[in-house]
Amino acid sequence: MVTRKYLSLQHKPITTAEDMQILIADSGSTKTDWALLADGQMAGRLQTQGINPFHQTEEDIRAVLTGELLPAYRLLKQEEPPSEIYFYGSGVRPELETVMCRLIAEVFGGAERIEAHGDLLGAAIAVCGREAGQACILGTGANSCLYDGEHIVQNTPPLGYILGDEGSGAVLGIRFLNALLKGWLSASLREAFFAEQQMTESDVIARVYRQPLANRWLASLARFIHDHLGDPGIRDIVVDNFCDFFSRNVVPYGRRDLPVGAVGSIAFFFQSELREAAERQGFRLGTVLRSPIDGLVDFFSPGL
Repeated sequence: MVTRKYLSLQHKPITTAEDMQILIADSGSTKTDWALLADGQMAGRLQTQGINPFHQTEEDIRAVLTGELLPAYRLLKQEEPPSEIYFYGSGVRPELETVMCRLIAEVFGGAERIEAHGDLLGAAIAVCGREAGQACILGTGANSCLYDGEHIVQNTPPLGYILGDEGSGAVLGIRFLNALLKGWLSASLREAFFAEQQMTESDVIARVYRQPLANRWLASLARFIHDHLGDPGIRDIVVDNFCDFFSRNVVPYGRRDLPVGAVGSIAFFFQSELREAAERQGFRLGTVLRSPIDGLVDFFSPGL
């Protein structure tokens, strides 16, 4: 049986993980992290290429599942297919959930239950578990939601790095370059940046406006920004970016009483600045994870 609806605690007893195999996936466009639980214990972790049904064809996804996931799963020496499979990934829109379930079922036909959901629900489960809260993704892009402990009940549209994505790595890169190129940061910092990147100002403009995947390149500048957090101007840019994220995306939920959890590299490596921004906006920062997979493992194996 292949199903699509998320299981609440009432439908999925906490003891389920102790007598079956559960395969969990957290997928982005670049990579997919897989974790297998067997008899309530971690049986192995796998990694494949990213799977995004919005951008990839069914044939491309099928190739990853059969060519990468299945051989890796067999190396774990598991004789039976997983009893349950839970896939959370970017690009898994409601209308594509059945597509992902069907493709996974082609590989693991013996699974009793297969579910596919968007990465935002995966993030919410990872940082909130079965409790109500507010969950955020802060990586190359940004997203947020109000979560009631079972479902996403409200979501501010992130709109991408041109129209929105406040708090994201891409927008952080934009704000950093704006301050750097307009002379708001020190000359020594400007010199260090161009030396490290081996670029000129013209190169930067060309990289942003004339080459593909500008958002990923902009987000990659977070490493340089993190290395120079001792510069007050740099730190202000980071905190202000997060403040805008809260004010434009989380404030509309009207739930300052609930903690705000976050997943993603930007949230993880800039936790201090994220916490400061949260407090400025009247929020309490909850669980912060670099990747949702650890939180998802905890959720499906609470006794592990």
